[in-house]
Amino acid sequence: MKKELEDTQVALEASHKFIAGLTEIGLSMSKNIEKMKVKKQQAKESHVECLQKFQARIQEAEDSMKAQHLIIEALVEEKDSLLQTIQGLEEANNAPAPFDDEWEEEPEEQPDEEEIEDIPLGEGEIDDE
Repeated sequence: MKKELEDTQVALEASHKFIAGLTEIGLSMSKNIEKMKVKKQQAKESHVECLQKFQARIQEAEDSMKAQHLIIEALVEEKDSLLQTIQGLEEANNAPAPFDDEWEEEPEEQPDEEEIEDIPLGEGEIDDE
């Protein structure tokens, strides 16, 4: 019986150590799970913050583009108004019409080599050819 009691005590101590080991592993896993939850929450918050910053930048860019578009429209209207004023002044002063937007420079006419006449050299002239 004494031997059985000792065997039971040894088995009980081994079982206790095994349960203590499992408990320690479980606590360690719980700590790791909590750390992972915290990291996940931080990553989520960081993602949301990044997304909000990105959306704010997009909105700023869109607002800037709208403002630039309005400025361009105002400049075009101002240009048209100035052109009308110039035309009115030129008409009042009987000046020739201003250039229109389709004005193109005419290319210089270059004579073809066949059209160049051979001019005979007179006495005393130098032939550079």
